[in-house]
Amino acid sequence: MYNAELLLNIFEQIDNSLDKIIARFSTIKSARDFTDTDEGAVKLDAICMQLITIGESVKNIDKIAGKSFLSEYDEIDWQGVKGMRDIISHHYFDIDVEAIFEFCKTHIPALKKVVGKILLHLTAKNG
Repeated sequence: MYNAELLLNIFEQIDNSLDKIIARFSTIKSARDFTDTDEGAVKLDAICMQLITIGESVKNIDKIAGKSFLSEYDEIDWQGVKGMRDIISHHYFDIDVEAIFEFCKTHIPALKKVVGKILLHLTAKNG
């Protein structure tokens, strides 16, 4: 069994990070928007930091609740979320800006939706 209150707290933090990414990404229309201006580079840095925190949180969830918890929400590639964290953390100067752009465009909305579903589930369990 896992500590639902602790997981709820972690998923609230993930949700907060997702909101920050969504807000910062809202004006980005192409990967070049990250590289063509100082403002874009600052947004890239900020988004990458949030992706690192999300990936680290997902790793902690596996430790707290076991790998089976996230497997209940298989519409997300959780290994990919953790892998993105590893790539950014360990290879920051070699980041593929196109990959970050595509990840934000494609995966962040889906992740936001699933995290919302998990928050509802944990809130009901914590009730």
